[in-house]
Amino acid sequence: MSFTVAIVGRPNVGKSTLFNRLVGKRLALVDHVPGVTRDRREGRAQLGDLAFTAIDTAGLEEAAPESLISRMQEQTEAAISAADAVLFLIDARAGATPADRAFADLVRKSGKPAILVANKSEGSAGEAGVLEAYELGLGEPIAISAEHGEGLADLYAGLRAALPDATALAAEVEPRGGDIEQKTAERKPIRIAVVGRPNCGKSTLVNRLLGEERLLTGPEAGITRDAIAVDLIWHDQPFRVHDTAGLRRRARVEEKLEKLSVADALNAVRFAEVVVLLMDAQAPFEEQDLRIADLIEREGRALVIGVNKWDRVEPRPGTIKQLREETDHRLPQVKGVPVVAVSGLTGAGLDRLGGFGTAHPARLHHPAQEPAAELRALHQPRRRAAGRLPTLSRQQSARNLRSARHADPARAAREEKSLRETRKAMTSRVVGALNQAYAIAARRPRGLRTAAGS
Repeated sequence: MSFTVAIVGRPNVGKSTLFNRLVGKRLALVDHVPGVTRDRREGRAQLGDLAFTAIDTAGLEEAAPESLISRMQEQTEAAISAADAVLFLIDARAGATPADRAFADLVRKSGKPAILVANKSEGSAGEAGVLEAYELGLGEPIAISAEHGEGLADLYAGLRAALPDATALAAEVEPRGGDIEQKTAERKPIRIAVVGRPNCGKSTLVNRLLGEERLLTGPEAGITRDAIAVDLIWHDQPFRVHDTAGLRRRARVEEKLEKLSVADALNAVRFAEVVVLLMDAQAPFEEQDLRIADLIEREGRALVIGVNKWDRVEPRPGTIKQLREETDHRLPQVKGVPVVAVSGLTGAGLDRLGGFGTAHPARLHHPAQEPAAELRALHQPRRRAAGRLPTLSRQQSARNLRSARHADPARAAREEKSLRETRKAMTSRVVGALNQAYAIAARRPRGLRTAAGS
């Protein structure tokens, strides 16, 4: 029997850092800017012989009703309600602030066992803050440093004391990493990434699939920052769906935090088996949509195009057929890809969308690319097939060849040979990419294409 722990506290007290430390991976985005985390994120955590579920949450702040911060706080309160215990974090270097005192009352009123954690307590700078934490009335504070891994033994003892029965059972029977993939190998979930431009309705669509307001949504663009994975069962088939941050053009991506969000979304695409590219029905096939589709095709992932917000479009005869024809015209490299008109708000078209995920083609293996190279490729203008291959190596080889001809004839011969081999490899990759595209089309069941227009 496992248990669940919610990590809560003010913004920028180190909740995501502690979450990453407990799960043993860098799942949550971490930055010095307050308020990075918005959606609640779950992960399989391990502390000593204890295996449990940890929930990372948004920072608690006072806010006006119906505002984005208020909706973020509702997500945190939902995490507290679902948890068996609460880790209440404060910044030991800042001490107990009035906001900490206000939100400590919220934790007490929940009735859940609370463990007071004074983070950032390494060195002597946090000693005074640890003592001030007693004022919050949540018991003896546990001094830790999530960044440096200090104090985790004390945190282990605190969990044991707060949940004696659950931790005893978890230590006895719960294996490490007992997630759905390891427990149900015979029913391994299909990994799906939902991608698209900002504010095209990705989180709304995933919430509709789940049947609950699991992900933060709203009229503001760019709400989602992390790639949040959620599990669901659709027609008796398990899925793991990754909601991702909106992908804008490179010229508009300036902040470091947004670059981290884009990299997180690209990782979700790389590890997915099926990618749903969501477009806005009121403005489909924007240039950025085509770039994202091109990236998905080059990654060798099964692609489904979802035209969202269909409830806002006036229905006309033959509209779906026109969408499919426009898709084949604008994206000839994935000709015949399923196109589904959906509405995340009303739920229209979700049955057809789920059917494509169940009957996805076999995943193709492509050599892994560096995230930085993928980021550049996503935001570069679309080119012909040869231009999408390693241009940097070609340009560098040509420069080396020109300089070598004047300096060293032997070196020039070597560089010329290297350039010929690079061009040969490029040609081979172009032919391979075309063969793989044809293989995808050949393996796709005919019923899949027919269902695209049903």
